[in-house]
Amino acid sequence: MPRIKIDLPESFSFSIKIPVRITDINYGGHLGNDSVLSLLHEARVSYLKQLGYTELNIEGVGLIMSDVAIEFKGESFYGDELTISVAAGEFSKISFELFYKMETVRGGKTILISKAKTGMVCYDYNVKKVVAVPEEFMNKASV
Repeated sequence: MPRIKIDLPESFSFSIKIPVRITDINYGGHLGNDSVLSLLHEARVSYLKQLGYTELNIEGVGLIMSDVAIEFKGESFYGDELTISVAAGEFSKISFELFYKMETVRGGKTILISKAKTGMVCYDYNVKKVVAVPEEFMNKASV
């Protein structure tokens, strides 16, 4: 089976710092893969908030995560402060990708923990149908 390879954008329009909690640590003594997905969700919600949106209200429509890919690159441990950068791209009529770069600084060196992307589909929860990506959102997120 071929390995997942995620090509990240050259620049990110948003980043947030999130500490690794003790509950994020697995039995191997490092950041668990399930916690990585939860941290990406936290970063996504914060990214949308800074644009003036929520996952349930982007210009009147909601979002559904259709897929996720995570490339694990390094270990993270309790006490690390993660910087998670987020950027939007690859817009289609009804969907777009969010790209994530998760890093920490340890011993003065920046360490890449993971690269990820989530496929986001615009969805009208009232009529239970996929809808077009709002143009105003696309303009804000493409910056």
